[in-house]
Amino acid sequence: MNHIEQFEKIIEQQKARVEAMKAGDDFVDYKSLDKIIIGIIGGDGIGPAITAHAHKVLASLLDEEVKAGKVEFRTIDGLTIENRSAVGKAIPDDVLEEIKQCHVLLKGPTTTPRAGDKWGNVESANVAMRKALDLFANVRPVQIPEKGIDWTFFRENTECLYALGSQGVDIDDDLSIDFRVITTPGTERIARLAFEHAKNNGKNRVTIVTKANIVKKTDGKFLNVCKEVAKDYPDIEVDDWYIDIMTAKLVDEKRRKDFQVMILPNLYGDILTDEAAEFQGGVGTAGSANIGKRYAMFEAVHGSAPRMVEEGRDKYADPCSVIRAGAMLLSHIGYQEQADKLYAALDECTVTEKKLVITGRDDGATGDEFADYILSKID
Repeated sequence: MNHIEQFEKIIEQQKARVEAMKAGDDFVDYKSLDKIIIGIIGGDGIGPAITAHAHKVLASLLDEEVKAGKVEFRTIDGLTIENRSAVGKAIPDDVLEEIKQCHVLLKGPTTTPRAGDKWGNVESANVAMRKALDLFANVRPVQIPEKGIDWTFFRENTECLYALGSQGVDIDDDLSIDFRVITTPGTERIARLAFEHAKNNGKNRVTIVTKANIVKKTDGKFLNVCKEVAKDYPDIEVDDWYIDIMTAKLVDEKRRKDFQVMILPNLYGDILTDEAAEFQGGVGTAGSANIGKRYAMFEAVHGSAPRMVEEGRDKYADPCSVIRAGAMLLSHIGYQEQADKLYAALDECTVTEKKLVITGRDDGATGDEFADYILSKID
């Protein structure tokens, strides 16, 4: 296949994807389900250790629901880098089938190989899962009341540069090209989800973040579609910022308090949410939701830290990020009371009391000890 044929194939794939989005289903109603199936995916590196601690916390909070048959936990193995590399797929077929039998997922970090790694050119499991399950919205809240920070980021998950990251081409030894895609229906649904969140949670400002002054076609479309959706929400103030200055304004103590809900394409959202997470203690403390209409996946923001495993320190890995993701999962499926208890316990254990401290080494608490500490703060 020559380069022109490859580009034509990508265009046809994306046009088919657009039509599929237009014909998409409505969001699942968890209240209508006889039983909610929660998949626990360990991933690799420190993932299995920290997700086991999060599973322990969630199982305690949902003990009555599990006994009543309203909730079921399923452990899904096989999303390790070793297994993915062996079959040459971001998600092995049998693992994907197990995943699709669940309604929501709690996922540990997974390793994405770099060029030259021993694992080969395996696509990111996160990117593949977002595409396979159409998890179009990455939602990351950052709340630090004492600093006046109450942000919620709506990062589009299935488009921009990452969506076609494995389909770039080397034209010759001197020229390589990657592809970026932004669609009208893809942008419309992330924008509407963000505005609905603002409306339902008492927020009066939504900020659109792009580089539309330079990247005129794709970022231009993203900005224009978001502004069209905004017309359906006249009570919400809308502004837009360029990604470069936005990174500066998040650290501006005078301006950062003004921001509430932000909508961003994939790459910009990845950058800005990592910056934002630093305000609440770094990516190790931040949880993340990946929302689609049929499925939802909640995960730790940080990576798999293989060095910690190699050094035998995985039992000292901080589980707070994936436990916080578990609180987001509880809220998403309708168990808000349990979610609020878990959020309060996390804040007490990591901000106010801090009786135990995780250092990642044997001079700090183990992840299991920290999970027990969190559970001790829950009524």
